Amino acid sequence: MSGSRTGRPPLQRSVRRPTPSVSYRDHPVRRLRRRLKKAWDRPLTAYYLILGGSLLITVLGLVMVYSASQIKALQLALPGSYFFRKQFLAAVIGGGLMFAAARMPVKLHRALAYPILAGAVFFMALVQVPGIGMAVNGNQNWISLGGSFQIQPSEFGKLALVLWGADLIARKHDKKLLAQWKHMLVPLVPVAFLLLGLIMLGGDMGTAIILTAILFGLLWLAGAPTRLFVGVLSIAAALGAILIKTSDNRMNRLACIGATEPVSGTVDCYQAVHGIYALASGGLFGSGLGASVEKWGQLPEAHTDFIFAVTGEELGLAGTLSVLALFAALGYAGIRVAGRTEDPFVRYAAGGVTTWITAQAVINIGAVLGLLPIAGVPLPLFSYGGSALLPTMFAIGLLIAFARDDPAARAALAARQPRFGRKRARGSGLGRQPRRWNTMRRRAPAARPSGER
Repeated sequence: MSGSRTGRPPLQRSVRRPTPSVSYRDHPVRRLRRRLKKAWDRPLTAYYLILGGSLLITVLGLVMVYSASQIKALQLALPGSYFFRKQFLAAVIGGGLMFAAARMPVKLHRALAYPILAGAVFFMALVQVPGIGMAVNGNQNWISLGGSFQIQPSEFGKLALVLWGADLIARKHDKKLLAQWKHMLVPLVPVAFLLLGLIMLGGDMGTAIILTAILFGLLWLAGAPTRLFVGVLSIAAALGAILIKTSDNRMNRLACIGATEPVSGTVDCYQAVHGIYALASGGLFGSGLGASVEKWGQLPEAHTDFIFAVTGEELGLAGTLSVLALFAALGYAGIRVAGRTEDPFVRYAAGGVTTWITAQAVINIGAVLGLLPIAGVPLPLFSYGGSALLPTMFAIGLLIAFARDDPAARAALAARQPRFGRKRARGSGLGRQPRRWNTMRRRAPAARPSGER
């Protein structure tokens, strides 16, 4: 019997195992990146980004409208919550429109294109009739609905151009007519110029710029040749230069880009400079919600065109970056929906809506930052104004419907199990059927490849 001199069994030394080295592929940072990429590429990512991002922007906009409009309301001898209540009512109606648009089939969206276009043209022409149209801040683009309610038909012209233009280009795409430049331009460009002419009759240059951006977005998505695209762009730029040159007000706005003094010679840059003052005084986290100083009469249009400046003053850099991140996520989701669909109409409509919202956000924020001339356009879903909020929320509903219509997204939604409530079988006793979850699986069509990479 083997053992030690003391008679005790020898000690068994544990064999030290080598510490496994972390491979480059299993590094925590790379593992986190893979998880984020996997989550980013899920079928419902665009759906959640559009729904969640738009709702967050709208809710935050309601909060900032209430904060930025109180002083203006009190100056007009109105209750402090006057503008907030009107915006909240518009948000509720817009939410209903968004829900309805999200539930509509694509065929119904296409069927609504021509009635919406005809209605927009009719009411935009009605604005110019004396006694019916009314001017606000020098622009004849409003119709009074009685009391304190007005409507701006040109805002619905954006939605009309997106739906009608997408349906028109999709029909020509199906007939393989887009290779001919005549079919590429006619009647899309003449109808767009008709809408632009009706808008410019009222002097609203900002809305005309957004409508032009939508037109170019549709032409680019349709695959317009470079020379054709440049030709239309040159014509639009020449017309814009003439309109700016012939208006002293527009020339003054152009001269205020990068201004640091409220008054420089004969140019009045009061609004642009005080917008920069508001952003500069906000700091990293702002002065606090409701604690803005510039909204006490120094900053005109604090709750409409320059609400982003009040956001920067009260919520600071963190608040403004959050708003920018939400718009960036919304724009990415719209591009993703347009790029992964197989339906031409969905591609053009989603691209047109994304161009509309991102271009309007860039123009508004660029004007507040002093990088672009003040165009007088509201920040989408954020600024005060029911006429702008209603068609924008309907357009968001379009994006939600298109995101849900993706084959992979439909399969993912159909495969979900409800958390509450089971469908009880009728009858009792021996004839009772086994319980089944109340899902959409049986109604969902077979999933097709989504084209995801």
